[in-house]
Amino acid sequence: MFAGKQAIVTGAGSGIGAALCRALAGAGAQVLCTDVDEAAARATAEPLGARWLRLDVTDATAVADCVTEVVDRTGRLDLMFNNAGITWGGDTELLTLDQWNAIIDVNIRGVVHGVAAAYPVLVTQGHGHIVNTASMAGLAAAGQITSYVMTKHAVVGLSLALRSEAAGHGVGVLAICPTAVETPILDKGAVGGFVGRDFYRMGRRSTRFASADELAADTLRAIERNKALLVWPRRARMAWRLARYAPGLLQRMSIRFVAQQRAAQRPR
Repeated sequence: MFAGKQAIVTGAGSGIGAALCRALAGAGAQVLCTDVDEAAARATAEPLGARWLRLDVTDATAVADCVTEVVDRTGRLDLMFNNAGITWGGDTELLTLDQWNAIIDVNIRGVVHGVAAAYPVLVTQGHGHIVNTASMAGLAAAGQITSYVMTKHAVVGLSLALRSEAAGHGVGVLAICPTAVETPILDKGAVGGFVGRDFYRMGRRSTRFASADELAADTLRAIERNKALLVWPRRARMAWRLARYAPGLLQRMSIRFVAQQRAAQRPR
């Protein structure tokens, strides 16, 4: 299904983005690996024989130019992966307005810029797929990652709403909703003593961070099956069910969890 397809991946310099590039190239797709860090994009692309480009997803013109370049060069765009994202972790009152604006710009506007650039092309073609990287945080809320939860709920909502329109044009839309994946994002964006890895491990001593390459492989399978959501890995579906059918219970669990986090982050 992917042989010869033209794909763009944002946030391709590490983590899920780099894994998606490896999976796509392994399946025969022609991938443009993009990242705000050009050296990281190049490091992903070179071993794959792929192309790379420095791309800041907060720059709508740059994203549109990237899509136009691929279409002008190859005559098509088959797969647009809006994957770039950042996170902030810690108590919400510690976040600055600049931090709020930064996460909105990357995690929401960055996805919107990708959709605005690629979706009209796919509609005109009558085929293609948009894949937006959301998170389990887009389906089940958790304290101390408030701004991240907000942005990922927006990505899920955008993806599901767009999917209902896109179906009539022969275009697919998928939102990826993974839980803790082994990526550098776990070690970034800390405020007030927050430690990303400890956030996911606390209360779950057996937590095994899932492999980004495993997620990428399952993402390609989800595209083949034209799924709306990829809730991943399978064990994450329990939290999703709690959010849907027992929101009060999930909220009480989250309150206790935040109390544990604060205690662990308090200076000793």
